[in-house]
Amino acid sequence: MNSKTQPPLTRREILRILKSHRDTLLKHKVKRIGLFGSFATGKQGKRSDIDFLVEFLEPTFDNFMGLSSRLERLFGRKIDLVTPVGLSVHIRPFVEKEVRWYEVK
Repeated sequence: MNSKTQPPLTRREILRILKSHRDTLLKHKVKRIGLFGSFATGKQGKRSDIDFLVEFLEPTFDNFMGLSSRLERLFGRKIDLVTPVGLSVHIRPFVEKEVRWYEVK
């Protein structure tokens, strides 16, 4: 599919894509994944990265790196992936306020 026929990348579209790739999330033992940052607030630009907060059922290096790599290929742009433990105390309140979760079941 070329870029002219793809829907614009919005919060709704990102969450739809995540849901349609549930098997990938399960493969990497994702409990839930949340969108935050510019895409969550609708303030993204053409070069904005996509910020995800992820909770794993099995928080291993391989699950983290595999998911990060897969998301970058899936969305075709830079991904910032962070776990709750890796979230800075300075930005935690802002992230918790704006995050949009997808519960993987």
